[in-house]
Amino acid sequence: MPSQTEIELQAAAFRRLQKHLMEDRTDVQNIDMMNLAGFCRNCLSRWYQEAAAEKGIEIGKDEARELFYGMTMAEWKANYQTDATDDQRKAFETAFKQNVGTS
Repeated sequence: MPSQTEIELQAAAFRRLQKHLMEDRTDVQNIDMMNLAGFCRNCLSRWYQEAAAEKGIEIGKDEARELFYGMTMAEWKANYQTDATDDQRKAFETAFKQNVGTS
């Protein structure tokens, strides 16, 4: 069982990762993150949703994304998302199957 200090440090590291992805590197596309690292901002919001569910807190997919992104997905896409290339889409199909599954 992690100590309270360890939990606080982990939470601080998560908040810094979130800031980095949401403020410092909005130029990095989710599809590129998934293709290279096997996870993206949407994965992080899903993991947040899953952690809440483990505590008995129900958060929907859209709500979890809005909590992580600090805005709706529509706003994020309008402000930061670019069109994916055919090569990115093909690589994503493989990365998604390997890292997320078919659900």
